[in-house]
Amino acid sequence: MELSKLFQMQKALDQHIEEKHMLQNEDLFDRKVLALLVEIGELANETRCFKFWSVKPSSSKEVVLEEFVDGIHFILSLGIECGFDQETYGLNVAESIGNVTEQFLVVYESISQFQKSKAFADYVKLFESYLKLSTLLGFTNEEIEKAYFAKNEVNYQRQQNNY
Repeated sequence: MELSKLFQMQKALDQHIEEKHMLQNEDLFDRKVLALLVEIGELANETRCFKFWSVKPSSSKEVVLEEFVDGIHFILSLGIECGFDQETYGLNVAESIGNVTEQFLVVYESISQFQKSKAFADYVKLFESYLKLSTLLGFTNEEIEKAYFAKNEVNYQRQQNNY
């Protein structure tokens, strides 16, 4: 995955949103953390991985991928907020051990740790844990990038339409 391009695109979108809503002087870190937590909850809801009481299947791969990419937007945005967009990444996304439900819990824990520390090492762990989730969900890097590009366009359109 070409993270430098994704960071560039996210930075432009963030700047556009902050200018439009006059948020340039606001500390948005905690709001972005909460937004990420909500988006991951929405993703979990679409996978239905935790709904042991239901026989209804997961949403379509396309719907789950779109929800997954919403999380990528906020992870990138948090990295930008902390000045990590210029770093070199050697993300270790080897197969995760466990199942989707367990990996969601690891992601939540990683977010909590990063929110407290704002450390680069914890940001990398967060990003890795989220990408490990993508592997369990069956997404390739190419699918993620393509979906990110498409959702980035949608986000600009939403801003133009006063979403």
